[in-house]
Amino acid sequence: MSFEKVKGLINQMINDEIVPGASYSFITGLNVEDHVAGYKQLKPTKEILPQNQLYDVASMTKVMGTVPVIMQLLQEGKIGLDDSVTNYLPEWKFPKVTIRHLLTHTSDIEGYIPNRNEMNMNQLRQALLGLHTGHNFGKEVKYQDVNFIFLGWIAGVVTGLPIQPLITHMVLTPLGMIDSTFHPDARRTVPTTYDEKTGMNRVAKVHDPKAQILGSNCGSAGLFSSQRDFDKFAQWMLQLTQPGKVYTPNIFDAMFCNQTPMQNGTRTFGWKLEDYEGHSYIYQTGYTGILMILVREKKSAFTFLSNRVHPDVSERFIDARQDMIDAYLSDLFD
Repeated sequence: MSFEKVKGLINQMINDEIVPGASYSFITGLNVEDHVAGYKQLKPTKEILPQNQLYDVASMTKVMGTVPVIMQLLQEGKIGLDDSVTNYLPEWKFPKVTIRHLLTHTSDIEGYIPNRNEMNMNQLRQALLGLHTGHNFGKEVKYQDVNFIFLGWIAGVVTGLPIQPLITHMVLTPLGMIDSTFHPDARRTVPTTYDEKTGMNRVAKVHDPKAQILGSNCGSAGLFSSQRDFDKFAQWMLQLTQPGKVYTPNIFDAMFCNQTPMQNGTRTFGWKLEDYEGHSYIYQTGYTGILMILVREKKSAFTFLSNRVHPDVSERFIDARQDMIDAYLSDLFD
């Protein structure tokens, strides 16, 4: 499989300035085909994209960091899937919400927080814990950052450490993901947004406003990672490399199965669970222009890192990303 259609679509995205550049990989078993194309930045000046840069991977933090921490706490019996969130966060007033609901985005937490981005950490924490569940609680999937913010706090209550240091200690270090960090070196980090007024890029500072406020206590975003570490993580999830004392075999199995309380087949723990012509796969995206697809049946993965929010947010990226996903799966299965 050459994946020429996928490569063509990515080159077109770069030519159309949907993304400045991209670091992407096709993984088939132990074979890894890495590619780097386009630019690191377009403003204030164009810079060619070097290999193995660090990217703000946004919501990939959920599945590469918070999920493995929570699954280890479950393995160790320190928490239970059907434990009420209120057991750990007593300020939360809806005890029917469980850890499973958070992991599968079926909590249907609702509510508007005025001036959210101007709050300090304590104010935002209280505001989030003051939200409520909606009518679709436990009935449908509604993807929300708050689920993984709560999971990060629960891990903190159980261990006594903030979620981001836990991720480093319990996931990144055991798996040898030496590039991945919450404190990136600006010299090798791809920028996110560009400020026309100051002529400056946002570099090595998390893009997500909630993560900016919550700092090391944010389990929904904040991680910076590289193509090399994405390759490592994908191969680990596909059990192509040593498990690194992070997951037991049954946990790997659970990660590729439907885990929603209503058993509707659309979510596993953290990851989106999808079907392509009868073949199941899981994937996760990051707002900043990130994607990872894992196809266990084929021992294959596709990873894609870009900074589609540079110099400003490209709304065309969503459709282009779907075209890229469809092309990859078509090449893999057809």
